[in-house]
Amino acid sequence: MTNIIFMGTPEFSVPVLTMLHDEGHSILAVVTQPDRPVGRKKVLTPPPVKVEAVRLGLPVIQPEKLRGSAELEEIIALQPDLIVTAAFGQMLPKELLEIPKLGCINVHASLLPKYRGGAPIHQSIMDGETETGVTIMYMVEKLDAGDIISQVAIPISDNDHTGTMFTALSKVGTILLKETLPSIIDGTNKSRKQDESQVSFARNISREQEKIDWTQPGKVIYDKVRGLHPWPVAYTPLHGENVKVWWSEKVESESTASPGTIIAIEKDRIVVKTGDNIAIAITDLQPAGKKRMQAEEFIRGTGSKWSKGDRFN
Repeated sequence: MTNIIFMGTPEFSVPVLTMLHDEGHSILAVVTQPDRPVGRKKVLTPPPVKVEAVRLGLPVIQPEKLRGSAELEEIIALQPDLIVTAAFGQMLPKELLEIPKLGCINVHASLLPKYRGGAPIHQSIMDGETETGVTIMYMVEKLDAGDIISQVAIPISDNDHTGTMFTALSKVGTILLKETLPSIIDGTNKSRKQDESQVSFARNISREQEKIDWTQPGKVIYDKVRGLHPWPVAYTPLHGENVKVWWSEKVESESTASPGTIIAIEKDRIVVKTGDNIAIAITDLQPAGKKRMQAEEFIRGTGSKWSKGDRFN
């Protein structure tokens, strides 16, 4: 029996952990991020992987930082045969990478070498990609640079967003790992080097990336909105306050107004000029200090303060 340590944090990782358990692998421990305050009331909340590990009766280790920690020594002492990670959120130090005889592998949500880093799903959608996928790879000290063991590609539709793709890629990644594990365990997989000339990066999303630049083409803005949906959500300033744009539509427009100008307020959408002839119709939004709402509800209430000709900064 292969002794495994699993490392993961968000909902994306949960099906992978469940599969490893259900397949009868010996899971020595589950390593995940510490509990964090969530919501306006800052309620201390365990990460989804911890919740699933507790449900399965598995021991949990939650280091704030692995490197140099007592938790790292605890993990090393377990002497796993294999470490499996999926969206864990921390780099593994060299001394841990060298422990498992079968290596450390990662379930990464992109078609490496494209989109190395912590936000591959967000970035692929914001970049307007029509395809993404999952890569099972060996881990090395360099970020997502290890040899590729297996890959599978899936399409991104024009209506997909980060939420839908997280769910889809989690399912696909779980299946791919299940199919790939036997060759990893018996050493028959044919891993290959990454093509360094094709490398791109998807760093964690910054606050600046969340802001809409209305001078950009409409398709670029539309992709940003769906790439940041349902978290962390795109925003745009108006009247000195930030408005979250949860969802939008693309509409053709011949308006000559300046980018960012509200060119129409209709029953269920607010149409904004962009840098080209594809305008953005905001259909789902959240004004500062208010709840999230559909544009139709907003227009009937607070939205009455907005007028055609108002301009987002």
